[in-house]
Amino acid sequence: MTRPHSLRLCALMILVAIGAGVTLARRPNPEEHKPMPSKSPYTSNVRIHSKFSSEGFRPDGNLDKPTWKQAEWVSFRHDMSGRPTYPEIETEVASFWTATDIYFAFRCRFTTLNIYEGEDPAQERWELWERDVVEVFLNPQPERVNHYYEFEVAPNNQWIDLEIDKDKDPFNDAGWNSGFEHATRVDAKKRVWTCEMRIPVAPMGVAEISPGTEWRLNFYRADGPGDESKRRYMCWSTIPEGRSFHAPTRFGIIRFVK
Repeated sequence: MTRPHSLRLCALMILVAIGAGVTLARRPNPEEHKPMPSKSPYTSNVRIHSKFSSEGFRPDGNLDKPTWKQAEWVSFRHDMSGRPTYPEIETEVASFWTATDIYFAFRCRFTTLNIYEGEDPAQERWELWERDVVEVFLNPQPERVNHYYEFEVAPNNQWIDLEIDKDKDPFNDAGWNSGFEHATRVDAKKRVWTCEMRIPVAPMGVAEISPGTEWRLNFYRADGPGDESKRRYMCWSTIPEGRSFHAPTRFGIIRFVK
C-alpha cells in the first residue's frame, strides 16, 4: 500500500516541475531566436585606409603633394595569383577622400611602356586594358557583390570608366560616365610613371561618405608588350585562380577615416 506522505511528495514534485516549465516559458532564451550569422561572400581582408582632407585639387600627376606624403600607401609586385614576383615593376597606391570625391595615386616602376600611339587621350578608349594601364575596381555597396565600377588610366593618360554588373550579359557598360578626372607623368630617366585620379561619388549613387565607412575594392595593373601569355597582370588583393581581374569576392577593403 502506498503511504499518504509518499503521495503528497509525488504531487509536490509534479507541481514544482510544472512551475519550472511555466517559468521557462515566460523567460525565453533570446539566443534561440537569433538568425544564424551569414557567411561573407568576400574572401579577402587586405585593407587600405583613406584619410579625409578638407580640400581637394585637380589631378596633375605630381605625387610630391603634402597630401600624398601623409597618406597610407600599399604596394604589390606579384601577379594576380600571388606567385611570381616582379620587383622591377613594383606598384604603389594611396588614397584620400573629401566631401565629394575619392582620390587615388599610383606610382609605377616600368621597364618599357606599351601604349596606344597617336590617339587623343581626351576620348574614352575601349579595350584600354590591352595596353599598359592601372585600374581601380570600386564597390560602394558591398552587399551587391557583382555590381561595381571600373576606372582605368594608361601612362599617356588615356582612360575608360565602366559600370560593371556581372549578373548581366554583357556585364560591362561603357555608356556609364563618372566624370572622373585623371592625370599622368612619365619619368623616363627613373623609369617611373605616376597617375592621379579624382572620382566623384555622386555618379556611383553615393550621397556622402561617413568616417568609418568601409567599401570593397581592388587595384590592378597590366604591363608589357605582346599577347596575354607574355604580359604581366598584377593586383593588390590576389586572385588565387588567376584567370580574370573580375573576381569581386576577392576585393579588399577601403576604410574611410578622419
